[in-house]
Amino acid sequence: MDLLDAVLHPSSLWAAAGGGLLICVLIALPTWLISIPLRDASVADRVWSAFITAPALWYVWRLGTDPRTLVMVGITLVWAVRLGVYITARNWGHGEDRRYREMRERNQPGFAFKSLFLVFLLQAVLGWMVSLPFLAAAAPDRAAWGPLDTLGAVLAAVGVLMEAVADAQLARFRRVPRQGDRVLDTGLWRYSRHPNYFGECCLWWGVGLMAMSAAGLSGAWALISPLLMTVLLLKVSGVSLLEKDIGERRPAYRDYIARTSAFIPWPPRRKGAA
Repeated sequence: MDLLDAVLHPSSLWAAAGGGLLICVLIALPTWLISIPLRDASVADRVWSAFITAPALWYVWRLGTDPRTLVMVGITLVWAVRLGVYITARNWGHGEDRRYREMRERNQPGFAFKSLFLVFLLQAVLGWMVSLPFLAAAAPDRAAWGPLDTLGAVLAAVGVLMEAVADAQLARFRRVPRQGDRVLDTGLWRYSRHPNYFGECCLWWGVGLMAMSAAGLSGAWALISPLLMTVLLLKVSGVSLLEKDIGERRPAYRDYIARTSAFIPWPPRRKGAA
């Protein structure tokens, strides 16, 4: 399929990709409008999973399904519904998240308008980029199911399960009245300071492997998705941002950092170990 045919053909990857981006923008705009009277830009987090899942469903519907894309979409829908419900329930009635309040303060005056670009459209574009493996997997002339699909599906499913278990453990911990400066260091949190993020990372690498199995090396561009998600989780909105000043606010967390892996689950270090 040459470039001209890809642009003009209604079922082309180019047309499907453009439609996916448009869908993300159409989710972002009303969510932004809702956030203005609420003075709560963190409502963007509640639709983050929709920014990924909506274009994924569009690609599969537009370009056709097969067992691989159905498995990919099924696993991702479970992730999306659970995460959306979890974040909405967690944040309900608590106002704007601290990270967004700080962003609001840094970008005054006029944050209500600026947030359209700084928060909502930015997350729409990022979500669209994360959805790219579904586009690659739904491309014409895709390969049959292979060992890489099995590996990817298992990795993705384990990632979704790990994230769900870690979030449930954290929610249970938060429901108990805090005793001093206590830190959650049991369950999955004994082996990683961010097991929920690690689980999500596994999800997107699993999905990326399945896309590679479908499209081969010509679909290597689909790995933008897990690479981007890994960078976001480690360096941007995940580990780095959450731990920026937590040691100052919660001294017990410094000891937790000293003995516990930041991301990849690993047996905790003993006190006094180098």
